[in-house]
Amino acid sequence: LFLQFYQSCYRIGQLYMISKHSHEQSDRGEGVEVVQNEPFEDPNHGQGQFTEKRVYLNSKLPSWARAVVPKIFYVTEKCSFLPKFSIHIETKYEDNKGSNDNIFETELKDQEREVCFVDIAYDEIPERYYKESEDLRYFKSEKTSRGVLQEGWRDTQEPIMCSYKLVTVKFEVWGLQTRVEQFVHKVVRDVLLLGHRQAFAWVDEWIDMTLDDVRDYERKMHEKTNIKVCDEQTDHSTTTPTSLDDIEIHDKTGTSAIQPKFHNQGTFSK
Repeated sequence: LFLQFYQSCYRIGQLYMISKHSHEQSDRGEGVEVVQNEPFEDPNHGQGQFTEKRVYLNSKLPSWARAVVPKIFYVTEKCSFLPKFSIHIETKYEDNKGSNDNIFETELKDQEREVCFVDIAYDEIPERYYKESEDLRYFKSEKTSRGVLQEGWRDTQEPIMCSYKLVTVKFEVWGLQTRVEQFVHKVVRDVLLLGHRQAFAWVDEWIDMTLDDVRDYERKMHEKTNIKVCDEQTDHSTTTPTSLDDIEIHDKTGTSAIQPKFHNQGTFSK
């Protein structure tokens, strides 16, 4: 997944995009509620950010998936689990054009993998998410003069970086395994494609921000998003005891100052 930035610059853009995207996609009691977001120290990757989120998404799933997926995902620091169901995404950034075929060599070992190249300008996104202002085939940044992205842009544009993503999905339920795993991979790819398109299209909004600026923006957007999601959830809450629909799913989200790494609902290798 390629972007016309250096990774040192894109860290701010990624934080801005995630906060704004989450706010835009949260509505009518569904979306992302941020429970906790604070700095933490990772023993391997140094300074990062600890994030705990609740993701409400049941009505966005196809009917066959609602029977096996809980209404609320609790996204926290450790691992992602539902009985026999797990999603794991690892991300590494490098300033190159996707030339590092062995970036996940340690993690993959002898496992089979499918490599997918994602073009933020020319790969199709679901029609409901399309906005002309975010179409990178026509967008040009006023502040940075980046864009318009023409076909083959990753071979001609500078700067260039690659976001390598290793996605592992496991759903060990007989009769549903292949269908669920393929569905999750497709959803993750669509989410990552849309989010990175928006990061580029919104560059004029965040390019002048410092890390402190974007953390302040992140905090304010989390508060606004929580209001959108939680008020509606409160209106529809009942006194019914907690059911299987409220199973907790734990996931890891961390941003390393040296080599960003996170786990969430998403998937693929490059």
